[in-house]
Amino acid sequence: MITPLDIQNKEFAKSVRGYKEEDVDGFLDLLTLDLEKVLEENRKLKDQVKNLSAEVERYRNSEGAVLETLEAAKALMGDISVSAEKRAEILLKNAELDAELIQREAKESIERLQEESVTMRNRLNIFRTRYRSLLESELEKFDNLSAELFADKDMEELKAYSEVKPAPELRTSSSKETITNLRKGESI
Repeated sequence: MITPLDIQNKEFAKSVRGYKEEDVDGFLDLLTLDLEKVLEENRKLKDQVKNLSAEVERYRNSEGAVLETLEAAKALMGDISVSAEKRAEILLKNAELDAELIQREAKESIERLQEESVTMRNRLNIFRTRYRSLLESELEKFDNLSAELFADKDMEELKAYSEVKPAPELRTSSSKETITNLRKGESI
């Protein structure tokens, strides 16, 4: 390629009827300046193309990295979604198992309390029966003992004793009345 220096240093042979040397030199100077401008612009454009090519390559690499990142993010989101679903299923199953356990324990507790209630009722009935029997036997003993003690006293004396009224807080009922009340379930 011809350079501006080549144009400047070019010597032409002289002939008799040739061109004017000054016109040729002036034209060559113009050509040199224009060629220098064109070459400088060409150099700048080549630098610009080089820079733009590097930038395009960098963007292509970035694009690849971005696409890889997007794919990785999609895969991660899929994994997270699957993991979350599995975790939700596990939590749901655990909650169901806990609920079943609580229900079972509650049923067992109810059954145990019902059995205890039946046992306590039976024990109370046995206690009432024994207490009633004890009171009846004691009252019977008392009646027999009174009959033996007061058998030789005549009725007049007994009436005199019966006319004496006991104090209100010491009031007692007859043994028959007490037995009747006990049978009815009343307290003495």
